[in-house]
Amino acid sequence: MDGISDVAVGVKRGSDELNGASNGSDSKKLRVEEAPPSRVLHIRKLPNEASETEVIALGLPFGKVTNILTLKGKNQAFLEMGTEEAAITMVNYYTTVTPHVRNVPVFIQYSNHKELKTDAGNQRTQAVLQAVSAVQSGGSPSSDVQEALAAASSPVLRIIIDNMFYPVTLDVLQQIFSKFGTVMKIITFTKNNQFQALLQFSDPVNAQQAKLALDGQNIYNSCCTLRIDFSKLVNLNVKYNNDKSRDYTRPELPAGDGQPSLDPTVAAAFSKDSSSLLGALNPLSAAAAAAAAAGRVALAGQTGSSGVLLVSNLNEEMVTPQSLFTLFGVYGDVQRVKILYNKKDSALIQMSDANQAQLAMSHLNGQKMYGKIIRVTLSKHQTVALPRDGLDDQGLTKDYANSPLHRFKKPGSKNFQNIFPPSATLHLSNIPQDVTEDDLRLLFSNAGGTVKAFKFFQDRKMALIQMSTVEEAIQALIDLHNYNMGGNQHLRVSFSKSTI
Repeated sequence: MDGISDVAVGVKRGSDELNGASNGSDSKKLRVEEAPPSRVLHIRKLPNEASETEVIALGLPFGKVTNILTLKGKNQAFLEMGTEEAAITMVNYYTTVTPHVRNVPVFIQYSNHKELKTDAGNQRTQAVLQAVSAVQSGGSPSSDVQEALAAASSPVLRIIIDNMFYPVTLDVLQQIFSKFGTVMKIITFTKNNQFQALLQFSDPVNAQQAKLALDGQNIYNSCCTLRIDFSKLVNLNVKYNNDKSRDYTRPELPAGDGQPSLDPTVAAAFSKDSSSLLGALNPLSAAAAAAAAAGRVALAGQTGSSGVLLVSNLNEEMVTPQSLFTLFGVYGDVQRVKILYNKKDSALIQMSDANQAQLAMSHLNGQKMYGKIIRVTLSKHQTVALPRDGLDDQGLTKDYANSPLHRFKKPGSKNFQNIFPPSATLHLSNIPQDVTEDDLRLLFSNAGGTVKAFKFFQDRKMALIQMSTVEEAIQALIDLHNYNMGGNQHLRVSFSKSTI
């Protein structure tokens, strides 16, 4: 395997990440051209403790995996797929969705090798592959390889969803998991404040395959992470078909007391395309539907909770309904804001649904606004009342229901994928062509902060700007989101996950 170092390295990831891929020979250090498609894939930046099974799991949803070679010391591996088509599908998929092994992002590209010639005597590798291909072809692994995959006997999976920024509905789960076999029943519930589900396949082999491929994957970009285990139950008992539980084998079941059956428009949006891999494994298309559905399908376990937040410890000298509308508007569409007449350091903010309220609370509670650490909790109010006609409440209550500035009113808007916690780095967009870096640096310095770094994107319509603290960035966003840059072009500002 001497030639293994001869791997084409794409420059697009930045040369700092090419460690170990070129074996030190400068002529090979930066190949400008990427390797042409090959069924052998080169995987880099693997965590030290990654197992062969976890590497194989990256390729599993795309087709048969025929060989693997791990380079332990270099945190790299080579994975050979059964066909070039499978490898191309896999690379295309993972360019849009960063693959993770043990929560660590890894890099995948074509290798210069057209096949892997590994020592056939490597029994462990062969055992793992044999087990995987047995599972893939619907058989069950032979006894000597059962340990390699800890084959399970239950067709029921227990699924926990971490970082649940968007509502994950029963239909989203059905869409993702049906890629691996027939989903018979699903029950969703909330336990310890976490959304969980039990999902039953028609066959334990399908459950095994789904767990291997999906455990640790994100449903939507960088959130809603699946944690999957086998359940001790071998059969689920579903009494009602609604948006909390479903028995697909018994469509005649009642919806149950006061439980809406799933809104047919939402159901249609989800069932449109469950065959395509992108749709099934990482339904960003479903993210659009989930976003559209968010107003109608409340987060499980929060159906009763309202979309109203109570914000306290505000700086009453400085705060206005508009500043709260702008900041909370990063995490949802603010409908109304009321600063309390008798307690002006507190305000009620009505979001368009409970999920947005939860999102805003999780990101903004404990942040600094106008020099004070704000507290955000869910209010017991269901709505924010407007002042009675003719009553002047000194502009403390504002109705934003028809505001043109709502970021999330378009179903499937890109904004749903770009919700990040407050950070010192801001993402700017809609920048007019004639505006320079100096103009923007000056604008943001005048907002009362120090600009530490700035970077235009290639087309110059977007940029990243880094302030010296998160508090300064929050202030700049409040002051400058929707700022008129002239020619009726309004600057858009949001928090970024990147640093410069």
